[in-house]
Amino acid sequence: MTKVKSLADLRKMKEELANKVQLREKSDSPEKLVQVKVSMATCGIASGAKEIMNHMIDEMDRQAIEALVTQTGCMGFCHAEPTIEVTLPNNEPVVFGHVDSKKADEIITKYIIRGELVDGIIPVNYETVKENKND
Repeated sequence: MTKVKSLADLRKMKEELANKVQLREKSDSPEKLVQVKVSMATCGIASGAKEIMNHMIDEMDRQAIEALVTQTGCMGFCHAEPTIEVTLPNNEPVVFGHVDSKKADEIITKYIIRGELVDGIIPVNYETVKENKND
């Protein structure tokens, strides 16, 4: 943690933290932004999800990528933690497993910026229950 030696240092720290909070909490039109959900259940946290979330926030802020980064509970992929779900505007969500900082950088560069799929996708092999119109 940076030591605060002056009022200017404190103001700079406040501004940096405000930018990070803004990156995490944009809510006007989330469907128009890249959305990243980091699984932060106990198994995710134990596997390093908090560090991955901070890394993704810092890196997307550095690259000026408009994104909404949030945490979520268990996604059910404990065997592949840390896991993140990335939703590009007008696309279905994609879940990535075993995400470390190197994989996070690859996801940002290749998938989020260029739209190219990368290794590490966890296939979603279930369907949601649809309402029966006869009931």
